[in-house]
Amino acid sequence: MRTVLLLTFLLSGILGFSQTVINGKVVDQNDQPVPGANVVIEGKAIGTVTDFDGNFVLETSEVPPFQLKVTSIGYTDATAEVTENNQTLSIVVSEAQTFLDEVVISASRTPERIFESPVSVERFGLKEIKSTTAESFYGGLQNLKGVDVNTNSLTFQSINTRGFADFNNTRFMQLVDGMDNSAPGLNFVLGNLVGMSELEVNSVEILPGASSALYGAGAFNGILFMTSKNPFDYQGISTYFKTGITSQTAAGDNSYYDFGIRAAHAFSDKFALKANFSYLQGEDWHAVNDIDLGNPGLTRTDPGYDGLNIYGDEVSNVIDFDEFAGLPSGTLGSALISRTGYAEQDLNNYGAQSVKFDGSVHYKPFGDDLEIIYNGRVGRGNTIYQGANRYAIRDFILQQHKIEIRNDNFFVRGYTTIENSGNSYDTRFAAINVNRRWKRDAPNPNNPAEPSWFGDYISTYIGARLGVGTGQLADDATAHAAARAAADTGRLIPGTPEFEAAFNSVISDGDLSSGAKFIDNTKLRHADGNYNFSHLLNDKVDLQVGGSFREYELNSNGTIFTDFDGPITYSEFGAYTQIQGKVMDERLKYTASVRYDKNEFFDGFFSPRGSLVYTFGERRNHNIRGSVQKGFRNPTTQDLFIGLNSGRAVLVGSAPDNLDRDVRTFGLNPSENGAALTGSPTATIVGRDAYENAFSVSSLQAGAPEAANVGLVKPEEITAYEVGYRAQMGKTAIDISGYYNDYNDFISTTLVSVPLYGDVGFTEVDNTGKPLALSALENGDTQVYQTYTNSQAPIKSYGVTAGVDTKILGNFDVGVNYTFSELDFNQAAFPDFRPRFNTPKHKVKASFGNTELFKNFGFNVNYRWSDSFLWQATFADGDVPSFSVVDAQINYSVPSIKSIFKVGGSNILNEEYFTAVGTGLVGAIYYVSWAINP
Repeated sequence: MRTVLLLTFLLSGILGFSQTVINGKVVDQNDQPVPGANVVIEGKAIGTVTDFDGNFVLETSEVPPFQLKVTSIGYTDATAEVTENNQTLSIVVSEAQTFLDEVVISASRTPERIFESPVSVERFGLKEIKSTTAESFYGGLQNLKGVDVNTNSLTFQSINTRGFADFNNTRFMQLVDGMDNSAPGLNFVLGNLVGMSELEVNSVEILPGASSALYGAGAFNGILFMTSKNPFDYQGISTYFKTGITSQTAAGDNSYYDFGIRAAHAFSDKFALKANFSYLQGEDWHAVNDIDLGNPGLTRTDPGYDGLNIYGDEVSNVIDFDEFAGLPSGTLGSALISRTGYAEQDLNNYGAQSVKFDGSVHYKPFGDDLEIIYNGRVGRGNTIYQGANRYAIRDFILQQHKIEIRNDNFFVRGYTTIENSGNSYDTRFAAINVNRRWKRDAPNPNNPAEPSWFGDYISTYIGARLGVGTGQLADDATAHAAARAAADTGRLIPGTPEFEAAFNSVISDGDLSSGAKFIDNTKLRHADGNYNFSHLLNDKVDLQVGGSFREYELNSNGTIFTDFDGPITYSEFGAYTQIQGKVMDERLKYTASVRYDKNEFFDGFFSPRGSLVYTFGERRNHNIRGSVQKGFRNPTTQDLFIGLNSGRAVLVGSAPDNLDRDVRTFGLNPSENGAALTGSPTATIVGRDAYENAFSVSSLQAGAPEAANVGLVKPEEITAYEVGYRAQMGKTAIDISGYYNDYNDFISTTLVSVPLYGDVGFTEVDNTGKPLALSALENGDTQVYQTYTNSQAPIKSYGVTAGVDTKILGNFDVGVNYTFSELDFNQAAFPDFRPRFNTPKHKVKASFGNTELFKNFGFNVNYRWSDSFLWQATFADGDVPSFSVVDAQINYSVPSIKSIFKVGGSNILNEEYFTAVGTGLVGAIYYVSWAINP
């Protein structure tokens, strides 16, 4: 009751009294309504927004006469005189000549036209959302120039710019209303899986390249900014519904649907609420590639087969059959034998889902002079994430809560991000441990009679080759086939109750030695603020100062991080300032900024940026720009504190106090003499050994073992140079930019081989004087580790992006852009380093459309071509072939019911392709949609 009375008192106190009412309508030059146009009183922060039909009602205490200013992205500004109360106006705005007239905020943290931006920037606004050909606005971003989108899953697309792309893309930041949308434990963004509803998006801006000077450590290779609609400006109920099919050879045709609703209301000019809900459901892209990348000629019948999307067959051993049979060496020989695996389709139901909700409370206690906002976002989803292994993300939850105080000159906000991995699991370990639940790998030394897979294989193979029981000597292939059949007798078959029981038990177990579930409840707490002094300086210069603080709380119960004894916390902070102004008859725009950041594990770092933009031409419609900036990237939570056995390697972070936290016990090869040398059948290895007592993989491959000498990870640095040219010539816009990036201390991972006994300096020897580590290599008593370090290799990259957008034949929009990207790195000189550039050298994109082909009808077609490139990642390396994609849509508006109907498709020719090795092929999505008051 007290709460109700308090709310009643609050609402009664904030209701305002309006003296003047203005009704009006905003239309374009073709007399078509312009929805979402801002209508404000000139010189005041008082205004409203037009509805779907272009109508508006403005109530104000201002007394006429005064002037209204009307602005809308994609249109020129217009003004109208208000001379009396209850006046009705009709205001005409003209479509802007080019996209360069659109206003962005991200490039300088202050509003400016794209034309005047000191660095490259891409924008995707309400107009682009309406005309996008993709099934979602987020998918539509792949048509922007210089932007790469790697498809990991139907609901997980990873955006990147200027190279070094991966699904765990820690070099690219995504901000949703100022909040870092990365999962704090995973350190990267899961696309728009738990992001923003399409109805709520006001604009999307992408800054390619380094932006550390203003946005800190995470803004290393690019930033995506999503801003939402303010409930004071965008009121009412909006909804959409999409349905259609996804089509893929491996999965067939499956239903796809997406629903969203938004409600917003301003109860007065001081108090407003909004809420959003969206739900997406579909069938994910099935990954069915069974090639053995290490030995492409092998098939599933070969003894050592290890298929790409087959899991469990990573468990393998080189078996010396002569030793087990007591025969002279060379009689039966030896072979690599792998356990029989399960296809990914047996381990994942491929149901893709995204459920998002957010709500906001907006309060203006002193009118437009101050706004207080609470925003809460909760997203839950099912998807597939490809990292070291393929992970089935099930019931994953990410929630964010923010309090922000702001006005036109400053903001202060604090938010928390909370991650919950739900019922997610590792598909590789699911297969491995389902196999082990049924039958152990190796013989049990404490119970030799207990069946074991390799034991059954070995005895059957030897018996078949020697003709035991049959008197007939089998050839090698026949013996291997018989051995696998015998070892697999009684194997759990997918779809049977026995398999399902074992599988469900495994994916509920967080111990990867016996289960597959991964547990992550990591949190992030962040606060930042900014103040713009320009209003105190008569707007002659734009002077800003700001800063931020962030704290991580790692909590995986020891399943991902080495937090066996409780959560691990650490923090970082930063501060920056920027000055911007114009001289030389306002033709030369200068920007200078610098930021200082400090992580508790590393020395502080300064990130300066300087840029010049010179506008020339009689009409001021050409400019050239140049910028140089330093950037840096702190090692991620996983770079520092991961402690995970991924099957192929043990991943161990290199924070100083992490090196001794990761402790693991490995069994020695029972067929060799390691136990005799050490006096124990097992060996205990700590994470420090991977950095201080390991061989480099390349030296082992060359047959000359050498110490790896891996250094501890430290921040990565970049010096980024950019030049560009922009021009507006009538209805044609040209935007060309070139960049050159020079990296120092490039953060990378290196695979090393740790001997289970002995030292890599060969000082520890047996009683014959032979180094123990050399015996470990000969006996196969080694363990592969993945270390996190900095490459000493000189890494440089450079590229060019060029785009032309124009109108032809009256009102047809045509755009073409080209992107060139190149890595400058000497692989031969640094054979152990894998740069993971993962970006095609050449990309071409084109668009053709008309928003008003005839009354209320529009269409758009997009074409993308990508060159082939080398993909390098922890899951797999390989070539990605070139591909072409065509997307298209037609739309029809029905103003009488405030609706837009759309029919479209992504990859409408259904020419399946992939953007990363190991993922499912991307097929076609065909959809129809109905949006009401979008």
